[in-house]
Amino acid sequence: MKSKLVQLLTVCLVTVLVLSPELVVFSIVWERHMEVVQTKSLACQASQNWTSEEGKKSYQNRSDGQFSATNFVNQPLTNTKPYKIVKILQWFFVLFPIFLGILVFLYDKYLIYRATVFQQQVEMLERLWQSIEQ
Repeated sequence: MKSKLVQLLTVCLVTVLVLSPELVVFSIVWERHMEVVQTKSLACQASQNWTSEEGKKSYQNRSDGQFSATNFVNQPLTNTKPYKIVKILQWFFVLFPIFLGILVFLYDKYLIYRATVFQQQVEMLERLWQSIEQ
């Protein structure tokens, strides 16, 4: 039973390690796509207002300044800025597999080191025992 649980956890961990970078890349691409879509919709709104207002009054003299040509260029895209927690989670999902891989590698090296130290201690004790027997 314990072996099955370890195997299940190993499979889950490997799946997370393999899929997390892809999910982060997909979320970044999706975020950029949404920025482009919002920019295009704002440009379409501005061009529609430009053509509808052209006959009635001058677009540059409009008092509210909502879609003036200079204001549209300088207008920040408020909804496209991602939250800081999303950026932190993205970096976590990118760096977690890297750190986990480094941790497994270092732990493996540590186990090899411990085995060699133990083997050296056993050999030293065998030599001491051989010298005491003679």
